[in-house]
Amino acid sequence: MGVNVLLKKEVTALLIGVTLLLTACAERIKPAEVVSIGGSKPTLQKQKNTLSGKSHQVQAGETLYSIAWRSGNDVNTLAALNGLVSPYRIYPGQTIRLQGANPPKKVASVPKSRTNKVETKTVTKNPQKTQSKVVANQNSKEYVKKSDEKITNIKVPSISSKVSSWRWPAKGQVISGFSSAKQGNKGIDIAGVKGQEVTASADGLIVYSGNALRGYGNLIIIKHNDDYLSAYAHNDTLLVQEQQNVRAGQVIAKMGNSGTDKTMLHFEIRFRGKSVNPARYLPKR
Repeated sequence: MGVNVLLKKEVTALLIGVTLLLTACAERIKPAEVVSIGGSKPTLQKQKNTLSGKSHQVQAGETLYSIAWRSGNDVNTLAALNGLVSPYRIYPGQTIRLQGANPPKKVASVPKSRTNKVETKTVTKNPQKTQSKVVANQNSKEYVKKSDEKITNIKVPSISSKVSSWRWPAKGQVISGFSSAKQGNKGIDIAGVKGQEVTASADGLIVYSGNALRGYGNLIIIKHNDDYLSAYAHNDTLLVQEQQNVRAGQVIAKMGNSGTDKTMLHFEIRFRGKSVNPARYLPKR
């Protein structure tokens, strides 16, 4: 009897020890899983939206504007780099160069430091005169803007002034602000309800209306002038088509949660392809 009782006590103690060990392991593992899953989603989602290579193969539904948007380039720069003129028709499978527009400028500056002043002036003026004559012969205003960045830069003050005022694209509270960090929010997020009206922030031309950009859901991009673009993401319904002119305040979409887990509008403004803080342009409210 004494042996059996002692044996039972040892077995019971062993079972209790195993149970406590398993419980401790479970408690250690669960928090690690939650942190890993919850923390990785935003980073992975933002990385999918970015194009950082030297070239990109066009996918169905993409436009030059959407490619410029994802790569952080100005559409005029991409057009000149790839020999495209308005309306920038591209097709699936076509290779679009994303880099290479800036090196020519650097190469042009090197000879200036190695040659005398007379040679520098001659080299600088001739290409400009040649380009302007060729463009004039072709009678293409669009080509002037895309092939000679100096001409575009001279016109910046007058062109940019046409965006006299910006409007809020939707009613609601800003739940996430702009961040200039590499993986930060490149716009602002405005909370709302499904089906709520989304309006154009300024006059412009619809250059993209679709859902080919992962992470943006149903997206609309508006070109306001040669410098400014604005984007409206995660919509439920798109009410405008590409190449359609819109006025400031015009309803262009219905708010939704496409491409995200909550109903909201993600709004961005780009200046020459680079993200800028919308709060600097939108009126206070």
